[in-house]
Amino acid sequence: MRVGWLSTGRDQAASNLLADVVARAQQDEVPLEIGAVFCDRERGEAPESDRFLDLVDRLGIPAVTLSSKASWAEAQKLGVSRAAWRNEYHRGVAELLIPYRVGVLVLAGYMLIASPALCRKYAMLNLHPALPGGPKGMWQQVIWELIENDADETGAMIHLATAQLDRGPVISTFHFSLRGPDWDPLWRQFRAKRKSMSVEEIAAAEGEDEPLFAEIRRRGEVREIPLLYHTVRQFAEGKLNTSNGCVFAESTRLPLDLTEEVDAEVTRA
Repeated sequence: MRVGWLSTGRDQAASNLLADVVARAQQDEVPLEIGAVFCDRERGEAPESDRFLDLVDRLGIPAVTLSSKASWAEAQKLGVSRAAWRNEYHRGVAELLIPYRVGVLVLAGYMLIASPALCRKYAMLNLHPALPGGPKGMWQQVIWELIENDADETGAMIHLATAQLDRGPVISTFHFSLRGPDWDPLWRQFRAKRKSMSVEEIAAAEGEDEPLFAEIRRRGEVREIPLLYHTVRQFAEGKLNTSNGCVFAESTRLPLDLTEEVDAEVTRA
């Protein structure tokens, strides 16, 4: 199955994600074919996205661009609502992708909310850094909520993008414990701070440098690319398929628990 890759290319992480998935597939001799990379920034809009598009060229993957910034600016001049613009913009994206015959779309640092029509047309894979039923929002919000709730474990999931943010059928997950000898001292330190400060005050004072926060982020982040890679690999090898924007597997039930594969990747790295 041909994969489409959607990214804003706003930072180095976007480039690392694409490069790492391609490199892992080549190393494992996985028949991964990325039919096209779509970027909602055009050349000249930002140095980061220009470097991302340079990477796409080096990898020999067709690049497709349509400036969301310019499109939204024009829509504002005409008094078009954000929702109406989103629908029209992504209709244009879908048309641009037609020649590349992609069957599944990977949202990898794509900073726009996809239109409902695009979600219905394609199975769109989105990475969210929490387990099913876990916290919503950006990864920083997720981690602080985990800490505030004294969570026993966390992980991440790949789910189908829908019109509702961070919701949609879950395709795959990994999980890891937040308890044990490595974690107990960090929890003790945090609880000691909680005797005189709220979680919000600790977050404001220390931010991402808070030791418990930083360790949760470190262990989650190194597993996110392996989760995406092993999920996309399932499509490349024909173990997962799509139909009318849905995903199905003939020989197993969804969601897939890819913890073992993800941990093996981390150990190998």
